[in-house]
Amino acid sequence: MKLVYIVNRIDGPGGLERVLSIKASKLADDYGYDIHIVTLNQDTSDLFYNFSPKLSYHNVSAKGNPFTRMFKYASGLRSVMKNLNPDVIAVCDDGLKGFFVPLVLGKPCPMIYERHVSRSVEIKKGKRSLTKRIATAIKFGLMNFGGKYYDHFVVLTNGNLNEWSFKNLKVIPNPLSFYPDVKSTLENKNVLAVGKHSFQKGYDRLLKSWKQVAEKYPDWTLDIYGTISKAEGLATLANNLNISKTVNFYPPVKNIAEKYEQASIYTMSSRFEGFGMVLTEAMAYGVPCISYDCPYGPSDIITDKENGILIENGDIDAFAEGVISLIENEDKRKSMGVKAKEAVKKYLPETIAEEWNLLFKSLTNTSST
Repeated sequence: MKLVYIVNRIDGPGGLERVLSIKASKLADDYGYDIHIVTLNQDTSDLFYNFSPKLSYHNVSAKGNPFTRMFKYASGLRSVMKNLNPDVIAVCDDGLKGFFVPLVLGKPCPMIYERHVSRSVEIKKGKRSLTKRIATAIKFGLMNFGGKYYDHFVVLTNGNLNEWSFKNLKVIPNPLSFYPDVKSTLENKNVLAVGKHSFQKGYDRLLKSWKQVAEKYPDWTLDIYGTISKAEGLATLANNLNISKTVNFYPPVKNIAEKYEQASIYTMSSRFEGFGMVLTEAMAYGVPCISYDCPYGPSDIITDKENGILIENGDIDAFAEGVISLIENEDKRKSMGVKAKEAVKKYLPETIAEEWNLLFKSLTNTSST
């Protein structure tokens, strides 16, 4: 089967890139799919994650003013698809243009849309003006219009189902990046968070919670790995909160698995999520997670007080109390860690890849392999 993924870029350290590297490689290596990835304005072949050597790549160059860019992009996509003649097309583009690919291409074959973020991504920092609220409403209207042309609209969590009214909705979660034989000892005085500096990730909230933790347990450290943005002012906030000595900011690293193994607690302070793959990665190493019960993902992954802790979204004091409770109770920490590692087996790559395989086969009326 010839399967084409349409994305923006796959050279960065983001979640979508990681997910695609896992499932596309699995489908090519284990199921024999002929997979092609079409990118937009990606001028490098140097990829952050490892993709199977069996994959093929095509880039559409579209520069200039907005109208010129869209015209070149549409024209480039049609040209690539005409040459490839795919059996199935999967669009992994959370931007508005992704919703209109079936109309641009004239739907040459069955098409699937993969939504990797919550609609809450439109929520921005600060008060939103009337103009911005109207613009968002128009954008959602266009999304609702374009999305109905897909054969299947795939979201990551059960909560995401509430954001859309399509009849063709389906939930397929993200696969685990790894499931190691080893697990964390949970004895290091280290708390971990992974993700880029942004309003979405809520690190400002995490730092305010950490102040309470650090005052009680100054020998514990918080390590945050992710693309650093000075505009977010997190280093300044840490300094103002007088917690700089116990907080470390690091850029993305390829060996992030090692950081999970060294951690004793994982924290996710996001205001909203598409899934929260970092939670499953931490749990795969037997690390108990504390997360805000934000839309959407954490409540699908964590069973509260059993294999992790869910905190009411935005309750900074309760978040701090959650971290402190796991610091103070090693037995509780280790018990949750054991259950966490077991709970995420349902996200193993072979399980998720088979879900995709069955979906693709159903669209092309071919027998399952």
